[in-house]
Amino acid sequence: MSTPEANLKEVPRLVFGPQFSFYRKPIWNTTPLKAISLYDAYAYIKGDYAKEQTERLRSIPDKKVADAYKAKNFDYVTFGGTFTVRDDAQLIFPTDLLCLDFDHVPNVQMYRNQFLADPEFETALMFTSPSGQGIKWIVPIRTCCHTYQQVFAAITNYVKATYGLVPDQKCKDISRACFLPHDPQAYINPKYVPFNAQR
Repeated sequence: MSTPEANLKEVPRLVFGPQFSFYRKPIWNTTPLKAISLYDAYAYIKGDYAKEQTERLRSIPDKKVADAYKAKNFDYVTFGGTFTVRDDAQLIFPTDLLCLDFDHVPNVQMYRNQFLADPEFETALMFTSPSGQGIKWIVPIRTCCHTYQQVFAAITNYVKATYGLVPDQKCKDISRACFLPHDPQAYINPKYVPFNAQR
């Protein structure tokens, strides 16, 4: 005989995800424009909003020049929460999302596939970084008993042991900025897609 708890597992989830802060370029603009959802970020990345600047960035061979261009020309978000100003001390509400940022990945598609199949962490959102050589992996976390930085450290250890990759350690900060590039192959977990956006 099925239990009420078992029946609940069969009900489609109505959760479309938390809200986090969205900022207009450049990176030194630290006042958010609004709060957006994972699906909003996904639609932005899949769309053409950042296509021109992404293509331009990937054509710049000099890293310092490329970094300066990225800082000036890409909108960004703070997946960790909503803020009055982009600063850990100005957190309004946490999302319980963590963005793992991997630079210079030897095989981007292979690791994207492996992360999606990871048995320990459910992918909320994933996309290729603005440079085209890295991965942004956004996963749900629980911080009820640990700090954001403690959770980040534990996940870093897991990813290093499992995949041999180490995420950018600056992502330990809950207000860490994440640039939004163009990626037509971006992935979003279906449970964060509103019904009216499903095809």
